[in-house]
Amino acid sequence: MPAAKPAEFRKRAVDLAREGSKPIVQLARELGISESGLRRWMAQAEVDEGKREGLSSSDGPSWSACGRENRVLAMENEILKRAAAYFARENILPK
Repeated sequence: MPAAKPAEFRKRAVDLAREGSKPIVQLARELGISESGLRRWMAQAEVDEGKREGLSSSDGPSWSACGRENRVLAMENEILKRAAAYFARENILPK
């Protein structure tokens, strides 16, 4: 996986692509990035500017934190289910 480019580089690349002086394929090749990556940056810039529906760049970290928290809660829930089953089995069996 290629290294992430700085935000300023991405902004400048999107600005150059929007100028339209060069085809996106050629511009991406000159900048050393993939065409699909440049198109994705352009789409994300439109979302961030409110021109397109979607999840803005500032919302991304909060959603990943929610996903992380959700996985932890699911693990804790599974542990509690197993503990409840274990203790329920212990109370049923004769001693």
